[in-house]
Amino acid sequence: MQEIKRIHHIAVLVDNIEASLKFWHEILGIEASHISDVPKEAARVTFLPLGESEIELVQPATSDSGLSRFLEKHGPGMHHLCLEVDDLPRLLIQLKTMGVLLINDEPKVSEDGRMYAFIHPKSSDGVLVELYQLPE
Repeated sequence: MQEIKRIHHIAVLVDNIEASLKFWHEILGIEASHISDVPKEAARVTFLPLGESEIELVQPATSDSGLSRFLEKHGPGMHHLCLEVDDLPRLLIQLKTMGVLLINDEPKVSEDGRMYAFIHPKSSDGVLVELYQLPE
């Protein structure tokens, strides 16, 4: 089985990134990166670097997205755990052969070249797990 390198980030789903930053930045003192629109995922995100990992704040960008439905059903809070791996395509094949339920059978590729895919919470004790492979 392939090695997991580290926890890349923990994602927190929020109603409003700017309002949430009042807590994370003004109270806890964690500096956020710029806010980015991610149209492919119908989201707005910002990352708060913390040591070798980050906290990602995720805000739905549309009212009809999966993120919006999740927010309506569960409210704000932890959304997913992201693990960094070396070879995502190979790992997805390994997970499929082991019977792991995947949301993405093939990696998606972001604008910055990062590959990512999600493991369904039914296979991971109720935790949505994202897998990242960073560009070289």
